[in-house]
Amino acid sequence: MRALIALLILALPACASGQQSITIAGPEGLGLQAELFLPQGSARGPAILALHGCAGFRRRDGQITRLYRAWAAEFTTNGQAVLLPDSFSSRGQGEQCTVRDSQIRPGRERRQDAIAAATWLAAQPFAAPGGVVVMGWSHGGSTALATAAQPEAAPIRAYVAMYPGCFLANRSAGWRSSAPMLLLIGEADNWTRAEYCRELAGRNGEMVTFRSYPGAHHGFDAPDTPLTERMGLNTPTGRATYGTDHAARRDALAMVRAFIAAQPR
Repeated sequence: MRALIALLILALPACASGQQSITIAGPEGLGLQAELFLPQGSARGPAILALHGCAGFRRRDGQITRLYRAWAAEFTTNGQAVLLPDSFSSRGQGEQCTVRDSQIRPGRERRQDAIAAATWLAAQPFAAPGGVVVMGWSHGGSTALATAAQPEAAPIRAYVAMYPGCFLANRSAGWRSSAPMLLLIGEADNWTRAEYCRELAGRNGEMVTFRSYPGAHHGFDAPDTPLTERMGLNTPTGRATYGTDHAARRDALAMVRAFIAAQPR
């Protein structure tokens, strides 16, 4: 009976559902805070490691913003678990969009977070064998680019980079993705430029699938978000436009779904 109870306890994460706040082991002894979303019933398909943008993933009231909640619902409805680690709050920091000399960088602290989180997530009973899919938005998309170039043998099968900052990766002629990548960005994005991502993808052949959306701005996949100009950003102009493009959002949902489904099991 004791052995059966122990077995049931071990099986609980595989069949539990909903959202859970957890802490996992991060780099250099960091307690990496995260939200874990589990599907109803048995999980299936690769687990998703979701990397937030420079604003973090919580509103001021502590609730998860619509962008990440919508994507988490998309994946859990499909039977996939989602882990959303908080690189900023775990280090006692807030948003980094307006911080000129941020000490939490995509190619350094956040890449290490991604590797640690991917390793933890892939080892869970609700994650399909074969590695996780890393998906990042903006600052998190840049983290996906950095991780793809130097994954340190992390169990990652594919990457999805949503409007990342491709400028730095594009400056490195030797940048190569270690696994298949889907890269999506709006042509009207004045925060992270599409032309840099187009060039980056062009140098990686079939390893990087690239699509840009005419007229779409930064955050085009955020549900029902009016176009807004943000000020005081750590960009050359200090401003950028953010908001929904419904056609681009629909296509991105379909593209991401098909891309993940096409990855070898």
